[in-house]
Amino acid sequence: MAKDMKILKRSEMDPNFCWNTADLYPDDQAWTAAFEAAKALPEEIAAYRGRLGESAETLYTYLCRLEEINRQVEQLFVYAFIRNDEDTANPTYQAMKGRCFSFIVQLGSAGSFEGPELVAIPQETLDRFYEEKPELEKFRRYLDRARLSRDHILSPAEENLLAAAAEVGSGPSDVYHAYNDADMKFPAVLDKDGESHALTNGSYISLMESGDRKLRENTFRAFYGVYDGNRNSLAAMLNAEVRKNVFFARARKYESALQGALQPVEVPEAVYHNLIEAVHQNMDKMYRYMALRKKIMGLDELHMYDLYANMIPEADQEITFEEAKEEVLGATAVLGEEYSTVLKQAFADRWMDIYENEGKRSGAYSIGSPVHPYVLLNHKNTLDSAFTLVHEMGHAMHSYLSNKNQPYIYSDYVLFVAEVASTCNEALLMQHLLKKTSDKRQRAVLINYFLEQFRTTLYRQTMFAEFELKIHRLAETGETLTAETLCKIYYDLNKLYYGENVVVDKDIEMEWSRIPHFYRNFYVYQYATGFSAAMALSQRILREGESAVEDYLRFLSGGCSTDPVSLLKIAGVDVSTPQPVNEALALFGSLVEELEQLLA
Repeated sequence: MAKDMKILKRSEMDPNFCWNTADLYPDDQAWTAAFEAAKALPEEIAAYRGRLGESAETLYTYLCRLEEINRQVEQLFVYAFIRNDEDTANPTYQAMKGRCFSFIVQLGSAGSFEGPELVAIPQETLDRFYEEKPELEKFRRYLDRARLSRDHILSPAEENLLAAAAEVGSGPSDVYHAYNDADMKFPAVLDKDGESHALTNGSYISLMESGDRKLRENTFRAFYGVYDGNRNSLAAMLNAEVRKNVFFARARKYESALQGALQPVEVPEAVYHNLIEAVHQNMDKMYRYMALRKKIMGLDELHMYDLYANMIPEADQEITFEEAKEEVLGATAVLGEEYSTVLKQAFADRWMDIYENEGKRSGAYSIGSPVHPYVLLNHKNTLDSAFTLVHEMGHAMHSYLSNKNQPYIYSDYVLFVAEVASTCNEALLMQHLLKKTSDKRQRAVLINYFLEQFRTTLYRQTMFAEFELKIHRLAETGETLTAETLCKIYYDLNKLYYGENVVVDKDIEMEWSRIPHFYRNFYVYQYATGFSAAMALSQRILREGESAVEDYLRFLSGGCSTDPVSLLKIAGVDVSTPQPVNEALALFGSLVEELEQLLA
């Protein structure tokens, strides 16, 4: 399918390029019948209210039934979700998805008693339950996770107040997203020839990737000029968000907002601090990369608006889906026969929806299901699409192996480890492609592609994490986060992370105001830690072979059967130490050095 091929209607698509939803339900009528049968589930769950601590038998029966209900509801949801994404304008699937969301809310409300009741069971009573009902051991991990916050549970009256406050607490985020996504208007920008280009949040990055430097500069100035014109409102929103995080952490008796965010998901604070410290110790490699970028682009000054432009203009190499598939199979063959067999099955049995059609959801994702994962793509016959394929199939294989090897209740995996499998696959594909070519130009293109992943994921996301930590600490001392305060912190961090080889334009001080992840409470660090772990794992797999692969597959099969740090230790990576970040950045440094030699 050529890059410029006409975008077809969904009804015109070749079924061979579309995912096989019949593995979930034969047709819409079967889904509807299953949905109607599920309507009694909230009432069934609610019947256990006030009873979870009455006996080992009752608790065990409840948890077994809950596991089966969750499996049943997930299958209903995935079918409605992916059918809607095939054509988001289709009213039938819009309605199915809406019904599903409403039902899930209803089910959650019916089971809202679970958390408080599980926490309220005295430990000695729970220990007795395990003795009386040995089968309850299956759920020990689930119960331990549910009771993690028991030291931070308040009185019923206080809990009711916090529950009411939580709804109000979404206000800063809701206001920001409405303001940023709908109300911010940008002027058109001119290129070097005087041609006008529409500037929006959606078009910003593509304009910044342009080979037209004048267009990049005009885009950069205009874009952040609009944010600067709204600086005080945007600062007030972020200040309110941070203060909300501090309030809830203190209300629940955590020592800090960071502890309040990390402890419930079983991530030690040392992971966060080690990431920042390790990146600080490896700034020289980023500075060296920026010096090389400046030299190769032939610039007297490398500005912030030059960082997204491709410093090695790529040849227009077309990579068809079939070619990308073969490269993915070749790159992941190192992971063993089972991995390869399942991956081939995924291609043969249509686990994925490959090409764009009218109304189809943009981007790419992998979603697990009780039958097998499903992968949405919008393949464009480019190098980037090949990496998207290997990335999403990493997620899919993670879901498949966890689902196969864990009880359903532990088959999902948490965000902290979610990007490891996908990014490890990308690293394996990169090394596979590099081994196949001795052409200097092609190697340079590939290495530069890889280096940009390091820059944007490991360095940049760590800078975001450091900014987030600094502003929360200021709020915890009682300081108001004004626009001036936020801009100074953010500008100084850019100076630190990019070094003297980059002109850190004053406009960049407003970039904090366009990052929606700052409204997700210590979220961004997980991209950088996951990337670091994936790099370390890929290097170990290529270096040590079978023993490393066995450990890695055990990790992929682990679901959430233990805490995320312990899961990664199974794979051979200890993210509670700086070592994975240091190893990843050592690889980054060696790639910078090779690129220098290739382009000398």
